[in-house]
Amino acid sequence: MSIVIIVEGKNDRSRLRRLVTGEEVEILCTFGTLNTLKLEQLKKQIGDREVFLFTDNDASGKKIRAALRDAFPDAVQMYTRRGYAGVEGTPEEYLIQQLEKAGLDEYIVYPDPLPTEGTASGKSQSSS
Repeated sequence: MSIVIIVEGKNDRSRLRRLVTGEEVEILCTFGTLNTLKLEQLKKQIGDREVFLFTDNDASGKKIRAALRDAFPDAVQMYTRRGYAGVEGTPEEYLIQQLEKAGLDEYIVYPDPLPTEGTASGKSQSSS
């Protein structure tokens, strides 16, 4: 399955790219503005792929989401929490929760867990 995640800016894209991998995943940016021409370009780029919308939880993000929702009515909606500084300022744990909730588990690159006390220099004590 080939999918597209639409975000507002390149920092949002960079932040998600650290957590999502695969050639099947393309992350496109609106660059904070949407007009008829930009929407038509997005539609052409996306084609018949599955779309996920992940915009900021602020006035600008809500306006962009509304336009994208009209253009892509079947898109899966993903949300940041109010108070976070947009997608780029959302903690990784919360981004991962949203990606999982959207059913994108197979594309998530989970960060290495922090070493816990009691393990020798942070190495896992699991046996293979």
